Amino acid sequence: MELVQRQFSGEKDKYEMSALAEQFAADNLHVIDLPYRLSSSSLEDPENVVLWFNEEHVLMGWAVLQYPFWTVDYACHPSAESRLHEEILAWADRRAQAILNTPAGHPAWYVMVFEDQPHRIRDLERAGFACQAEVGENPWSMVSMCRSTDTVVRRYAPPSGYVVRALAGEAEVEEYVELHRSVFESKNMNRDWRARTLSHPAYRRDLDIVVEAPDGQLVAFCIGWFNETSREGQIEPLGCHKNFRHYALGRVALSECLYRLQSLGAKNIFVETDSYRNTAFRLYESFDFRATRNILVYRKDYSP
Repeated sequence: MELVQRQFSGEKDKYEMSALAEQFAADNLHVIDLPYRLSSSSLEDPENVVLWFNEEHVLMGWAVLQYPFWTVDYACHPSAESRLHEEILAWADRRAQAILNTPAGHPAWYVMVFEDQPHRIRDLERAGFACQAEVGENPWSMVSMCRSTDTVVRRYAPPSGYVVRALAGEAEVEEYVELHRSVFESKNMNRDWRARTLSHPAYRRDLDIVVEAPDGQLVAFCIGWFNETSREGQIEPLGCHKNFRHYALGRVALSECLYRLQSLGAKNIFVETDSYRNTAFRLYESFDFRATRNILVYRKDYSP
């Protein structure tokens, strides 16, 4: 099979990229939340994205160097994966080297893969990526969790004076960005990225949940994504300002978002979290999420 490679050329490509991931959803970690990830700052530079097409101009694979996440996002058609997966990793390696000494460069890049994908794991190890699950210092693995909407969502009311509601569109983007940066202690989120999520056709304002404090400031958030075709939902991201965590406002926001997803008819709702032993994992368990697949994190280091 002859494949033709080209750079990203605009919004139309994003929809084709999402459609390919959705077509083979079981192979891909990110499907329902791609409207969020494909709105990131990385796609402002076409050289951070590459697509492969067959002779009939059908998209067979794509990859994005996601510098806000330090990850390589990608998807490929199973019929092309035996050769294309290695090519994706080789492209990512070249691109990571090329931007190393720029503001978008990182000393390490990560690829997430399901534990039951041995062929991808083999290619990653051949390409110089190392599994982080059992490293001596700061081991890292993830888990995909799912809850069935056959289970009623536990509802949690906010404390007196706090309001749970949808984000007020563009007018609150700047404030959301500041809250997001504070929660994750990172400046990767920016106004343009957040504004692009609001204009994506898959965005639903009723699933963009925020918690407002009595003084009017935003202090927690939970964004839900809903796929109309599969009738499935995804939580990404969820957070609460550190000064307000004793009120369990993250739980309040999550409860509201799950309730709204269930009301839309979502059959299953997914989330990914870092490990089996952290606070987030226990929070999701309390809402009847159950671990379904282990996710291995692979890392490759780059020297200046």
